[in-house]
Amino acid sequence: MIRLRTLLTALLTATALTAAAGCGDGGGDGAAVAADGSVDLSKVTLRVGDQKGGQRALLGAAGQLDGVPYTIEWKQFTSGPPLLEAVNAGALDLGAVGNSPPVFAAAAGAEIKIVSAADIGLTGQAVLVPKDSPIRTPAELKGKRIAVAKGSSAHYHLLTVLKRAGLRLTDIRPQYLAPPDALAAFSSGKIDAWAVWDPYTAQGEAQAGARILVDGRGYTTGYNVIVAADEALDDKAKTAALRDFVTRRQRAILWANDHIKEWGAVWAEDTGLPVPIAEKAAERRAARLVPVDDALVRHEQQVADAFAAEKLIPGKVRMADYVDRRFNDIDVK
Repeated sequence: MIRLRTLLTALLTATALTAAAGCGDGGGDGAAVAADGSVDLSKVTLRVGDQKGGQRALLGAAGQLDGVPYTIEWKQFTSGPPLLEAVNAGALDLGAVGNSPPVFAAAAGAEIKIVSAADIGLTGQAVLVPKDSPIRTPAELKGKRIAVAKGSSAHYHLLTVLKRAGLRLTDIRPQYLAPPDALAAFSSGKIDAWAVWDPYTAQGEAQAGARILVDGRGYTTGYNVIVAADEALDDKAKTAALRDFVTRRQRAILWANDHIKEWGAVWAEDTGLPVPIAEKAAERRAARLVPVDDALVRHEQQVADAFAAEKLIPGKVRMADYVDRRFNDIDVK
């Protein structure tokens, strides 16, 4: 395990994208906390897991990376599950993911906590089928090849869609693919349906002739959460930087809601997607800030229970043990 952690850390460090947001030297209580308890954020480095068109692009577009007093090392992932594996392995301090990756991380005994949340619009969380597909209702997904990223928010959405149609995961032929691979399989007709999120939903519609069979409304939550490592939360200097990062991220979310075209343009540039696709995804993903509270815990527990019922995670997971509410007092409204 120690060797695996060392290898993963080395790999991620080698591919890190470091934002020039300070002159940090690695951070930690020894370097950044003075004898009087004050914190020198210029000596702190936050290692942040990100995805294409994710937090780095959002914060940059909103001007929230200006004047950051600590260093941010951005490390890119294709989806939430591997990002949280890196958090647990000690290679990251935090990252933003959907509602399901924290459940899989918790089931694996990860030392992580949900520290901040937003609720994203659900019209871009979708199960897609080809536009000329004979599939018209979720019940007709029985026996079909359906692509989904394992442990993702789309995975939970798919479970809820199947359950309401009287189906289980064993009634379909799941194809566990990362979104770029799923898009290729969908475009070439190798799968019958694809459970995914924006901007991939918008990309599938525009470039692969996809039709939304059912979106996320009434089925799932749009939670996008910041998950931090327990080790970072136990470090006074990194906790101070985390508070600042969460504040900036919340401001950026509110900015994006009011600047769809501007955010869409930046998102397009970061992901390589055409601007109309990025704008459509940005509009559908408009979010509201929500606290890390009992309601969030209750919904995350529902996600955990759904995966446990399908034996996709081992046994019962108590999600109340994987939240930290210390940043709920942040108010950027």
